[in-house]
Amino acid sequence: MTEDVPPPDGPDGPDGPGGASGEADRGDWRREFAEEARAERPDLARLCLLIGAVADPSVTRRDLDEAEIELDRLAGLVPYATRITGDWAAELAALLGRHEGFEGVPADYQRLESSLLHEVLRRRRGLPILLSVVWMEVARRAGAPVYGLGLPGHFVVGFGDPADLDLADPFAGGRAMTGEDAELLVASATGEALDRSMLRPAEPGAIALRILNNIRAWAAPRPERADVALWAVELALLLPSHPARLRYERAELLVQRGEFLTGAIEMEAYAQVMDAVDPDSATTIRRRAQAARAMLN
Repeated sequence: MTEDVPPPDGPDGPDGPGGASGEADRGDWRREFAEEARAERPDLARLCLLIGAVADPSVTRRDLDEAEIELDRLAGLVPYATRITGDWAAELAALLGRHEGFEGVPADYQRLESSLLHEVLRRRRGLPILLSVVWMEVARRAGAPVYGLGLPGHFVVGFGDPADLDLADPFAGGRAMTGEDAELLVASATGEALDRSMLRPAEPGAIALRILNNIRAWAAPRPERADVALWAVELALLLPSHPARLRYERAELLVQRGEFLTGAIEMEAYAQVMDAVDPDSATTIRRRAQAARAMLN
């Protein structure tokens, strides 16, 4: 179940406190993220950089500007003739993969930095989706008809008409992919055949949500990083469309962090939503809310 709702008010929502100078606090970054996510044409790079700003308190506005400048610099290195030849995948593989060293290794899945665009630009390492964002943003600036493709378990980029399956895998340094490669990738991840619906280009909001899901997955087995899981959930809730269950996940994280009353109140609010679609689950959630309240005694 998904929902399309206004962002939550309060200190963590768009009405939260603002920073005082060039180094905005997290409330500022979250407000900017919400505004960008609800723009008519959200800027993907901006959304990703704002996720990094929320994640890393040391990030300044200058850091974000420098990241944008780096994307512009890389785009300026793409041969102009590529606009005529249309050989975008090969040229970007040569530039970003071989020359600039953007690629991934299995260890990147264990690093939070692998999901933060400013760190990926610095380290030249990241998860498939973040490396794909680099490719997409460089290619877009250079004039390429580029799109992102969120295949199950692996994000790749495509060029031109999605039906042509002109794909590349930035995690592998830009290795060219055929339609058969995509089918094998999906089969290995899901055990099922490639469905044509999987070839629909991903929108910026969906890409941002997938990045935040990756961050939540990174934090899940690390109870000491519940703070990371919490801000990732809260940013996801600022997206125009998100899974409704994230509200319950946020409530659970609040309880886990000792905010029993606030968590219980949010559980009860979510239970009201669930009454209409799953009364049994709503009853279970109310019991958990009651247990959270009991922790106050």
